[in-house]
Amino acid sequence: MKIGNIDLGERPVMLAPMEDVTDPSFRLICREQGAKMVYTEFVSAEALVRNIASTTRKLHIDDRERPVAIQIYGRDPEAMVDAAKMVEEAQPDLIDINFGCPVKKVAGKGAGAGMLRDIPKMLAITEAVVKGVSLPVTVKTRLGWDCENKIITDLGPRLQDCGIAAITVHGRTRSQMYTGSADWSLIGELKSDPRMVIPVIGNGDITTPEAAADAFEKYGVDGVMIGRGSIGATWIFHDVEQYLREVRWEPLPDFEKFALLRRQIRESIDRIDEYRGILHIRRHLAATPLFKGLPDFRQTRIRMLRAETADELEQIFREIEENYFG
Repeated sequence: MKIGNIDLGERPVMLAPMEDVTDPSFRLICREQGAKMVYTEFVSAEALVRNIASTTRKLHIDDRERPVAIQIYGRDPEAMVDAAKMVEEAQPDLIDINFGCPVKKVAGKGAGAGMLRDIPKMLAITEAVVKGVSLPVTVKTRLGWDCENKIITDLGPRLQDCGIAAITVHGRTRSQMYTGSADWSLIGELKSDPRMVIPVIGNGDITTPEAAADAFEKYGVDGVMIGRGSIGATWIFHDVEQYLREVRWEPLPDFEKFALLRRQIRESIDRIDEYRGILHIRRHLAATPLFKGLPDFRQTRIRMLRAETADELEQIFREIEENYFG
């Protein structure tokens, strides 16, 4: 699969953009584990053009991450174009437009998935951004605003006509948020549309190697994007890549998974500071499948998620290794 001149190989598996998750350290680890391309947290166009420091920091990328995309969102066409030009100066491999974020503070203001209620404006923004930069521009969106308005099969070709280089579709509507199950049938229908010549990438509920393989085999997508399935489990890319190659996968040893979690903690602390770095990493510790199913783990889990120092966390990790994985 190619996006512009970026060759991602056959059946590429990518890391989805996620706010407060896909920081530089997390992206790099996912790349090392097998993700073929990674995406930054989404960047507010309005905040970027106002030069808000917390937003401009999101433009930092490490060459070891490449290929890497920076994702922007907004509702004002002029700000989106200006932001895209600023992003281009950061030299990512491509620019992605977020038309899929469902959270109220974004979609409720007409940005992200909110654009699914104003298709003419969505198309105008897309065309303007494509014309305003020289990098490939892609779009990530959803099936539609709600179950009565699943418009992706009509919308996809129209976005393609704006000049985008690829489209990623999350198999839910905005009204679903992240509830229920992702519906891949319309993603498959879009991919099979003879009008579509750009890559169609599927996203939603890819939490196992088998699910990724099914997405390729049943729906014919060009690529698969993994989001929440990677939180606290960067090794999922290793598992999926092996399964796609060999139709089998051998999980990483638990000590290697612990090492990856420890690295995330250390690099999160180094990037911010000890207290905020640990707060940032808690969602990974809460979500990791490494601890799921462990008997009598509740109190240990509570301690782990309340820990405020690296030393506290390390002591708890050692207890877990000794009591459960020794």
